[in-house]
Amino acid sequence: MTRSQQICSRCIYNDSVPRIAFDEKGVCNYCKLSDAIKEQYGTGSEKGLLSLQQILAQIKKDGRGKRYDCVVGVSGGTDSSFLLAKAVEWGLRPLAVHFDNTWNSAIASLNIHKVTTALNVDLETYVVDNKEMEDLTRAFFFSGVPELDCPTDIAFAEVLYRSAAKQKVRYILEGHSFITEGISPMGNNYFDGKYIKDVHKKFGSGKQLKTFPNLSFASFLKWTVIKRIKKVRPLWYIDYSKEEARCFLQQSFDWEYYGGHHLENRLSAFTYAVYRPQKFGFDNRNWSLAAAARNGLMPREEALAVYNQPVTGTEELRDFFLKRIGVSMQEYTAVMQGETKTYKNFKTYKMRFETLRPLFYLLMKAGLVTYSFYVKYTSKTEGA
Repeated sequence: MTRSQQICSRCIYNDSVPRIAFDEKGVCNYCKLSDAIKEQYGTGSEKGLLSLQQILAQIKKDGRGKRYDCVVGVSGGTDSSFLLAKAVEWGLRPLAVHFDNTWNSAIASLNIHKVTTALNVDLETYVVDNKEMEDLTRAFFFSGVPELDCPTDIAFAEVLYRSAAKQKVRYILEGHSFITEGISPMGNNYFDGKYIKDVHKKFGSGKQLKTFPNLSFASFLKWTVIKRIKKVRPLWYIDYSKEEARCFLQQSFDWEYYGGHHLENRLSAFTYAVYRPQKFGFDNRNWSLAAAARNGLMPREEALAVYNQPVTGTEELRDFFLKRIGVSMQEYTAVMQGETKTYKNFKTYKMRFETLRPLFYLLMKAGLVTYSFYVKYTSKTEGA
């Protein structure tokens, strides 16, 4: 650290985190937000289990007479693999859906095959044109924004909605756990379909995105307001342990661990291990490490010690990235040392989301958008 920083007395977030505030005991507002979510969803308690049982019963009821009653997004990672297995255990009839951004590791692809085959679950994979994805990635890299891999997240969301609509399914199950993955600081990591379109227009090669499934604002309203497709995060209700989930997957499916959060995909691995820390000073390991500390999964001192250790193996990721998108070391160095920008430098739907905050509050209460989406996308942005 180059200056004296205030660090949360409960987790490891410090005063460099956007929109952070500390109470008189030194506890940050993100810890309190986590507590509020845990209380709302009854995470790991009888209340949470009862709520989840009611949701599962409704999914089964609404899915009667259909081939599938829900869609589960799978990446080959721990959380989504575990969720798919639990969905089957709970008596659901899921369709597994994967968006292949063409940057998958071999381990992730094999994990998806092992789990879906063993569970006898149908798998639907949408593969984007690799040249389109490379052009998008180059555009985001040269734009100088932190959200290098956000096109994958947007496309995955659109693919899940499309699959649910095609199968006339009203429920998408997401393998996200705020207990283990933490809470993304507000003001960081914002992206939407208009943002992707504008970055590509200004920094892309001019190549048309014919296969890339972007999520426009109109499409988003169609899926949520008209089709009324709900997103459910079952891991928010249960007592979930990533370590126990990993052991279960290894024993049950010969599933293989890929080395860390986001490392199952090479683009996300480069983004979180190399690009963000070295260009922006964002070491997003603090998300999961802070979550581990605040929820008693790891001693706070141990989480700080891990966070203060440098990320290793970055040169291999960098070299793979350069070769994949055709960037020279000179170009790479110029970008990494060059100007930094944010989503505020580009066209986005952010003001529209903020203006329509009352609508999205109703959608959130109806379970049509997640609580974290409502907080992140509709809250007023400082300096906007």
